Amino acid sequence: MRTKLAAGNWKMNGLSAGLDQLSEMETAASGAAEVLICPPATLVASAASRDGSIAIGGQDCHAAASGAHTGDISAEMLADAGATYVILGHSERRTDHDEHDDEVRAKCKAAWEAGLKVVLCVGESEAQRDAQNTLDIIGGQLAGSIPDGATGHNLVVAYEPIWAIGTGKVPTTDQIGEVHDFMRARLEKRFGEGVGRSVRLLYGGSVKPGNATEIFAVSNVDGALVGGASLKASDFVPIIEALNAAG
Repeated sequence: MRTKLAAGNWKMNGLSAGLDQLSEMETAASGAAEVLICPPATLVASAASRDGSIAIGGQDCHAAASGAHTGDISAEMLADAGATYVILGHSERRTDHDEHDDEVRAKCKAAWEAGLKVVLCVGESEAQRDAQNTLDIIGGQLAGSIPDGATGHNLVVAYEPIWAIGTGKVPTTDQIGEVHDFMRARLEKRFGEGVGRSVRLLYGGSVKPGNATEIFAVSNVDGALVGGASLKASDFVPIIEALNAAG
């Protein structure tokens, strides 16, 4: 059985006072589902030093362990700060920083070497969806971004259609199911049935308390990667509770 995962990506939001929200999330985080919060890098150490069951992750890392990379953070630094996860390949990194699959792949290797679990993001643009290229795009990102050596312990894959992130638009449950079933099949084909079935698959893109239950009922959806709705306990707790109820 795969443990469900409710992951929150705070992006470039949050100051020290915002860590109080984690305390309000703790009760829901004691359920069957694992809860992960990825705050900005300035808060990783403080968040990780708290007592509680919420896992803490970074939002990106450099492929190198150290060096002359001003402003970057290595996977080892994140682990040293107490992080256990890192998000890689998010569409905002791919777009804003021109990251390609080979760079994401190198970062993934570095994260694994540092003992971090990777939440790898894949997703298509609205133009690619309209051109009916979704599965080709997702398949290419999976093949190019995931190194050899993936397991259900070190890898989580999050499907985030770019056109649904922060827009309020959400794919139909049939569309979500099609992509998640496709990803499961691709992982099983490449890594074998055992590993392929053990990797958790998350959906991300305008997940809210009002649609979480419906999304979590979709085939091969093992949880969610949540953006804005993870910043406040009042929004994120109902999502966690819906995932706990999904079994």
